[in-house]
Amino acid sequence: MFKQNEVEIVTIGDELLLGQTVDTNAVTLARELGAIGISIVRRATVADTADAITDAVRQALARTGTVITTGGLGPTADDLTRPTLAALFGRALVRDESIVAALEALWASRGRGGALPASNLQQAMVPEGAEIVPNPEGTAPGLRLTDGEGRSVTMLPGVPRELRAMLQQSLVPWFAARAGGTVLRTRAVRTTSIAESALAERLGASKRSVAGLPLAYLPGMEGVDLRVTARDLPPDEAAAMLDEAERLIRDAVGVHAYATDRVTMPMVVLERCAARGETIAVAESCTGGLLGARLTEVPGSSRVLLGGSIAYHNDVKVRDLGVSPDDLAAHGAVSEVVALQMARGVRARTGASIGIAITGIAGPDGGTPDKPVGTVWIGIDVHGDARAHRAVYIGDRQEIRFRASQAALDLVRRRLLEREPVGD
Repeated sequence: MFKQNEVEIVTIGDELLLGQTVDTNAVTLARELGAIGISIVRRATVADTADAITDAVRQALARTGTVITTGGLGPTADDLTRPTLAALFGRALVRDESIVAALEALWASRGRGGALPASNLQQAMVPEGAEIVPNPEGTAPGLRLTDGEGRSVTMLPGVPRELRAMLQQSLVPWFAARAGGTVLRTRAVRTTSIAESALAERLGASKRSVAGLPLAYLPGMEGVDLRVTARDLPPDEAAAMLDEAERLIRDAVGVHAYATDRVTMPMVVLERCAARGETIAVAESCTGGLLGARLTEVPGSSRVLLGGSIAYHNDVKVRDLGVSPDDLAAHGAVSEVVALQMARGVRARTGASIGIAITGIAGPDGGTPDKPVGTVWIGIDVHGDARAHRAVYIGDRQEIRFRASQAALDLVRRRLLEREPVGD
């Protein structure tokens, strides 16, 4: 007996297996269907061959009874999902005139001129008895096949934009009816500047749940996300349990918790600065503009970020930021005194209320016994009160640079918390 709220996903495409394309479709399906109580219990990626598609879908149907496939519905010779799954269900392919009409209208609306190519008409060949899943964004309609035992496979195109539109218009309503009024909800409390092991100590080294919900540790370059999951519960009950779990986690980890779910550190810092009328300028050496790029990825960042300097060469540090040549000679570019001067200099030259400076050794070479690869000095000047922080980050060049930018933003966040009035 299959569970109505469990689904398997089979993504189809050689480009996925070769790493040429990142499979965002499975992530989208898991997130959106999970929000309405549908659990993705297994994911598989297979090649563009009839045997691979048949084997993966047959096994998934035997386990779960409900499968979603993505990819292989286009008009070219390597698009095999439609005929392959028709054969698996013992159905003939028949021409659907409503799809032909829709394809011709879409072709004409895009100003292509001439007749619809014959290859596109292959998309109107559907398994006999299939339910059509409309595609408002593209030429390949989705299809749903159901057998006499209630097992079903829903075929979706691989283009992410098309899949997202079909998901909201057709799939979510169809699957919501199967979920029985329960939901699957998660919440991730985002932490930074604290090790996973230290978090485990604060939460209880052997603790696997919070407020009755399972707890997972998800480390990454931004820090460690602490995720709790409410499964097969009514929406109100799930929300209440997640709220309580978040409260308990925040109480345990304190200032290290900075946001939830997909909220990023740049979002947090920019929002706090905007609310208080603060402005930011950045001076970057080893990060080479990464900090500024992360801030400008956030819509509306121009309210806070004034600009800055990529002062990679020492001459630029002297000329643009007012760093002392004598201090550079005596202490080196990666030093407390230089980080402080960079932060003061960029704040003074831009008129910002907050200056952020990063100088370090991102590697893979350039380290010394006193200053190994990963050594970073961060300077933060808030209204003339400048402080510096030293850290040694692990990882490759990209990871060191990213972690330095995250730490710099976290230091700003904490400095702003210090300035908040009690009870604010």
